[in-house]
Amino acid sequence: MTKQWNEAYLRVASACPQVTVADVDANVAAISDLYASAVSHGCAILVSPELSLTGYSLGDLVLYAGLRDAASAALLVLATRTTGHKTALVVGVPFSFDGCIYNVSAVLADGRIIGIVPKQHLPSYGEFYEKRWYHRWNQPNTTVRIGTDDVPFGTQLLFDLGGVPVGIEICEDLWVNHAPSHALADNGALCIINPSASPELVGKAVYRRDLVRIQSAKLMVGYVYAGCDWTESTMDVVMSGHHIIASQGSIVAERPPFAADQRLVIADLDIEHLLMDRSRDTNRSHLTTYTLLATCARAALSSPMPLVNAHPFLPTAEDASQRRERLQHIIDIQAHGLAQRIRASRAALLHLGLSGGLDSTLAFVVATRTAVILGRAVADLLRCYSMPAESSSERTQSNAVSLAEAFGVPCTVIPITQLVSAELRALGHDGATQDVTYENVQARLRTSILFNSANLHGGLVLGTGDLSEIALGWCTFNGDHMSHYHVNAGVPKTLVRHLVTHMAAGYSAEIQRILADIVATPISPELTSNHSGDVSQKTEDIIGPYELHDFFLYHLVRWGDAPTKIVALACIAFAGVYDAATIERWLVVFIRRFTGSQFKRSVMPDGPKVGSVALSPRSDWRMPSDLLNTAVWQWTEQQS
Repeated sequence: MTKQWNEAYLRVASACPQVTVADVDANVAAISDLYASAVSHGCAILVSPELSLTGYSLGDLVLYAGLRDAASAALLVLATRTTGHKTALVVGVPFSFDGCIYNVSAVLADGRIIGIVPKQHLPSYGEFYEKRWYHRWNQPNTTVRIGTDDVPFGTQLLFDLGGVPVGIEICEDLWVNHAPSHALADNGALCIINPSASPELVGKAVYRRDLVRIQSAKLMVGYVYAGCDWTESTMDVVMSGHHIIASQGSIVAERPPFAADQRLVIADLDIEHLLMDRSRDTNRSHLTTYTLLATCARAALSSPMPLVNAHPFLPTAEDASQRRERLQHIIDIQAHGLAQRIRASRAALLHLGLSGGLDSTLAFVVATRTAVILGRAVADLLRCYSMPAESSSERTQSNAVSLAEAFGVPCTVIPITQLVSAELRALGHDGATQDVTYENVQARLRTSILFNSANLHGGLVLGTGDLSEIALGWCTFNGDHMSHYHVNAGVPKTLVRHLVTHMAAGYSAEIQRILADIVATPISPELTSNHSGDVSQKTEDIIGPYELHDFFLYHLVRWGDAPTKIVALACIAFAGVYDAATIERWLVVFIRRFTGSQFKRSVMPDGPKVGSVALSPRSDWRMPSDLLNTAVWQWTEQQS
């Protein structure tokens, strides 16, 4: 049976209850209210902070047996609240067993206590005194008696939420060198939950956030961190109620420190994406030593609410300076790769076909950065060629020549109209029909001129086509498809504009004006014309919006998402911009072009990888060129 796209998601939640220290009944009421809300939102699990049933800052009151007994009894009360629901509840509580007190988290579901996990690392430095009261459990799993039930107890427990194994580590467990979450992940945990009580200090929230985010990336897990609220005692420290939900290196939901409300933080974790990364990591340990306990939790989500980025290739940053830093880093990857190729080949020159379009402009500005790296003047390193044909617009050709002149770079103008006509005549073509042959003769002539010039003057031909064009096969085989070094091979179309605009900020006002007009020019190969003198052949009118194609490319190659899921995610990401029918239509175009263009990628030249998605046949993407009858092809046929 075909799996539905919404089945991929696990809805998790963290609760930040107002805590009344040592008042178990008040805390049960506060947690119960948040649990009821989590149930109404269809959450599979709700995580409350460390020792939330009593308050973390009990001090020596934890030694009072009556308080601990009341907390254990409260576990049974809370367990009954889960009866008939598909939402598990994790509650922190001090727990007595065999004469020792443990700081534990209990998992409640289906009307019972499923299991209890003790904290493994007890901080006793600075403001922490946990070893004054609590013991560390370092023995195999056992059972403890609560009411009339024998409950699994130990550190080697996992909890099954509808097929998703979940593990628990508690506060300090995350901060130590050998975090328990490593073993939990090795034993199959796809989600780690962390009930915590972390006092707030200047700068600590940023560190905590990075710690959770990086741990989720290293272990390829979802991570739910639930911190104690400032309603705890503030005698010597202040808690902030910082809650973080991360997945695979990204923060997907957060309650900032000292937030006035937002007592419930909810996020949908994509389990298929976690499994995709796990399948790629062939060095990961696969252990089966932990006990997996069933919870009967996790309801099917009718309408998942994943955090979907409409433009996944664009750098995201909290401030403009970070964004600039990331864009510059991409330019430096391209430029250093090109610089090394020049050193290794001992090339004296770079030969670039400058069209006045976005891609060749990006290659141009990368070459200027490469000249700086090599300690050379760009005018001595780069040779540009403008090769107008009948379909070339005055706007693009003027911008190409003006850009080169502004940098003092030699730019040779070689009209190719007569050369195109001669070749078309030799082929028996009428020279008037603007078909594929008419277009490709132009593209191959330009590439031929560049390679021949490289032979004549020495040096390398600099490729200009971008990652999106490579994916779509939107390039002429052995034309613009070919070069000595494919400098833009790792840069998708949606990113090109941002890189050019970023580089423009460091140039003169005149260069900025030229680059701004290039960025504003419609994307076009300029291989056909309506003789209006302007850009008449617009790529996105022919093959569809690049922002959609880049979205498709990211989800197909990075995550292996099924077409139905890609459509659903795109509908969320582009709500109000494209309807489902439009998204499906262009996805059909993308899949057909992507599959049918592998033969071009199989012989593409070297080029630098800059992001998580790349299509080099030597490293990142290997696929038969004659692929038939695949699942994605079948889907496109069904849409036809």
